[in-house]
Order: sequence, then structure tokens, then C-alpha cells
Amino acid sequence: MKIKLVGVFTAIVLAFVFLTGRAAALNLTKGDEYQKQVMSQMRSGSQTIPFKRGDILDTNGTALATSERSYNVILDVAGLLETKTTYQNKRINATVEALVSAFGLDEPELREILQDQADSRYVILKSNVDYETGRDFQSQMDQNADIVCVTLEDSYVRTYPYGTLASDVIGFTSSGNVGTIGLEAYYNSELNGTDGKRTGYLSSGSSSESVIQSPTDGNSIVTTIDANLQAIVEKHILALNDRLRDNDHEGEGTKNTAVIVMDPNTGAILAEASYPNFDLNNPRDLSEYYTTEEQEAMTDEERLDTLNALWRNFCVSDTFEPGSTMKPFTMAAGFETGKLTGNETYVCTGSYSYEGVANPVSCIARNGHGTETLKQVLENSCNVGMMQIAEVLGTDDFCRYQHLFGFGEYTGIDLPGEGDTSNLLYSADNMQPIDLGTNSFGQNFNVTMTQLAAGFCSLINGGNYYEPYLVKEIRNANGDVVETKTPVLARKTVSQETCDILKDYMYGVVQEGSGTSAQVEGYAIGGKTGTAEKLPRSEGKNLNSFIGYAPQENPEVMIYVIVDEPNLAQQAASYLATGLAADIMEEAFPYLNITKTE
Repeated sequence: MKIKLVGVFTAIVLAFVFLTGRAAALNLTKGDEYQKQVMSQMRSGSQTIPFKRGDILDTNGTALATSERSYNVILDVAGLLETKTTYQNKRINATVEALVSAFGLDEPELREILQDQADSRYVILKSNVDYETGRDFQSQMDQNADIVCVTLEDSYVRTYPYGTLASDVIGFTSSGNVGTIGLEAYYNSELNGTDGKRTGYLSSGSSSESVIQSPTDGNSIVTTIDANLQAIVEKHILALNDRLRDNDHEGEGTKNTAVIVMDPNTGAILAEASYPNFDLNNPRDLSEYYTTEEQEAMTDEERLDTLNALWRNFCVSDTFEPGSTMKPFTMAAGFETGKLTGNETYVCTGSYSYEGVANPVSCIARNGHGTETLKQVLENSCNVGMMQIAEVLGTDDFCRYQHLFGFGEYTGIDLPGEGDTSNLLYSADNMQPIDLGTNSFGQNFNVTMTQLAAGFCSLINGGNYYEPYLVKEIRNANGDVVETKTPVLARKTVSQETCDILKDYMYGVVQEGSGTSAQVEGYAIGGKTGTAEKLPRSEGKNLNSFIGYAPQENPEVMIYVIVDEPNLAQQAASYLATGLAADIMEEAFPYLNITKTE
């Protein structure tokens, strides 16, 4: 008997050793395969953990765009309807009543969902519920066991605390965290992060396991925009449009009003605004500009075209003839090539004729300015004097300096949709004498506001052309700086000597010439006015402008103002641009601590 027992025991031990060895061998050779089979027999579920899109901040750290925590309300309809007991009906009623009360849902519609989507495990009842409302409902669920099968899924909603402020610069997002225009679009990949995931497993024995992959939040961008300065600019733009609304005809005060404020010594844009603008929190709302009847009459295509026009950034995307703001550039080219010395005089008789051209080109002073110095040509904004200067300069040098100042070129600004003017300029090969003459005072070629502003800064800062930019820092979710964007000095345009001469001339424009209404007490301001006749010339439509700077000696700020098609019977009204510039400068300069005159 002992021998038999020893034999049985030995057999059991050997069998156990064999089975253990076999299991170990299978685990080594086919472990992954068997694990997949086991997992496939388990009920599993996963939930996306959304990332937080990075903020857009002004230069002082004020949030211009942010993502606020919210919830999506998810109902497991199949789970709620799994059993048809009296107790189950009590749970259904309690859950429906709680959802209706907490989130303002329609009870008949909710009960219809229970019928029509009885097999669904994931029905979104409401999106972007605010954090406080969501937490209150969660507390209610914790206290009432009959409220079941409702999940508050983490989410974020993009918000813009200042509504319309810098709307076409900031831009907005569409579904899926996709930037649509502005900085939201240009820096979309920086602002976006990566979603996380929570995966749960439930075995046949009801044991559960959860694996969490944390999300990676997006980076934030710090802009050069000063929110306070931006608000000052937009306040005065709105005041001008309110004043001009329904003046000559029923409608808006201007077709476009736009302002750029820059640091001429770095290329940083401190404020950029255009009107009409829109509410970033509701960018598809047209009620500010169109009646309900007008909107209902629009086709889908017309509505889309209207929205795209409203969202378009005039400062970056639109091209136009610059008018007389081009004159300092023409003079600068003359000084740099040595074809102007500053001692020249010109005679303006009111018009200038070209061989083979039937009609002479007129000056603003139809009876002529008489004999003028070079400085007086700029102060009087004399077209005839400029055409004589252009003849001396010649087509080759004129065209070469146009490109050196950035006309016909992309500026490199960090915003989408920059206007292409490469085909809107003459070349030396196809430029006729009359083309050279009209180009010299800003007619018959196109620029963008950003182009002209960046080029002008080089005329007043010693000849340094800086690429204009809007973002100075990129920070990670912890607030650490991961990238600093320094000013980019692209090229040298003119000498310091030429800058000093032109500043003297432009100071005279504001003190004694066409820009006197741009004066602000206590500040030495220089600049140049512009009035451009839009095509077709016969319609009498004008774009008025002023570009200026302060202080005179070492400019600290540049301002460029456009008033396009004012609602006036006589649209040629550069005083609107100089007046708007003066209103902005009077309030903005003390805030910016611009150096005052002694």
C-alpha cells in the first residue's frame, strides 16, 4: 500500500510539473495570442479625455482666447432600458426628470429618444454644459441612486472674453479645435494638444480594470497686441463709423476702416483693427449689419460670401492703391541713388503732360502750387512735383526700390491670407513714362496695409526693415517659455541720413502741410496723408489714409489709418484719416508713455 501511495503521489507531482512546464512554454511562445483571445471575450469601453487648447494672450498676459472646462451630457439608453421592472420604470422617470430639470431638456423629446434609440449606448443629449451646472448634476446623481446611465464627458469650450476685440486678428475655431482665421488658424498646431484616453475592461467575473493615458494640453501664445491699446483704437474706429452712418445714404459709415499701430524699431504690431468687426463668441451672427428679412433672403452661397467678407482681415488681405503715402518712398529712392540732393525746386502749374497721352495728369491744386522746394512738394502733396522727381529717378531705380521697400513681396507676417501684390506692380520693362509718373504718387499699383506699414517703419528708424509680427512667445501648459520669437531684421533700405531728411519733411507735413489735423498737443508728430481715387475713377469712390509716427527725433510708435469709402457725398476726405489718427494718438500716447516735447 505504501508503495502504491508513493507511486500515485509521484505521478501527481510529475503531472503537475509537466502541466506547469507546458503552461510556461505556451506563455512564452503563444502568450500574446492567448491574451488577445481572452481580452476579446471581455466587455471593454473607452472614453476620450480631451486636451485643453492653449490660450492666446496679449503682451501683458491678458487672455484674449481661452478654453473653459465644460461637459457633454451622455446617456446610455440601452443600459437605462435593460430591464422592464417596476423599479426600472422608477429609475427611468427619475433620470428623465433630473435631466430635464438640470439641463433644460425637452421631456417629450427625451422620451422619444428612449424609444427611437433604445439600443444606443452613447447619445449626446447636450454639449458644452458649463462646469458649475455639470458639477451640480453630478452631486445630484451621487445623492440619488435612481439617477443612472448618465455620464458627464469632459470637454472644453473656446471662449473670447472680450467679444469683438481684435476679432479678425485672433480668429476663432470650428468644431474639432480647428482654427478658422487669424492667429487661431496660423498657430493651430501649436495651440492644439493631444487627446488622452481612459480604457476600462470588465471580465465575465465582473472584475474591472482601467488604463488611463493622460492628454497633452496645447501651448499658449503670447502676442505683441496690447489689449488696452487695441480697445482704444477700436473705440475711436466705432465712433467714426457711428458719426458717418446714414450720412449721404442709408448704411454703414464706411466700407472699411482700419488701423495698424507698430513698434517701428522691432516690427511688433501693438494693435491692429478693422471695421466692420464681429463677435468671436458668435462669429456667424449677422444681425449687427443685416435685418432678419435681409438674412432670410440670402441664399446659402450669399450668406457664406457675406461671412467670408466680414471675417476678412483688411489690414493683411486687401490690396489697394496707396495714394500719396507713397511719396516719401519715391523721395527716399531719389536720395539713396544720389539723384536728389534736397536743393531742387519744381514748378507746379496744376497738371503735367506726357507725350502721346491725350489728357494731362492733374494735381490736387488745379491752379498749381507754383515754385516749390523738395520739402514743399511733400508738404503740399504735389503730384506734379512728384512726376518730375520720377523722371529724374527713372524706371529701373524706381522699380528696384519698390521691391526693396517690400511692395510686391510677402511681408512674412504670422497671419494667414496675406494679399498677393506680386502681379499688381509694373516692371521696368513694361513701365511707360506715364506709369512711372502716376506710380510715383501712389496710383496704378497696389499694396497691403501691412506692406506699407513695414516699409514706412524703415523710413523712420534708420533704414532697418523688420518683418512685422504678432507673436513674441510660445509657452507650454505649465507656463514655461518654449520659444521666444525675436525681431527679424530682413534688410537695409535707406541710410540714416535719408531717414533724417524725410522725417524733417514729414514733420513739416503735420506742422504746416496737408496733415495739420493730425497734430496732438504735447507731441512732435510727423507723417503723410493720402487720398486715392478707386477704380473706376468716374464713380468718385476714395480711400483716405494717414501714416505717421512720434516722437520726431527717435520714433517710438507708428500709426497707419485707412478710411475707405466714407459715407459722404464727397469721399475725398483725408481729414477723416488724420482726425481719426489724432483721436487715437491723443488717448494712446499717454498710455504708451510716448516721449513728449519739451
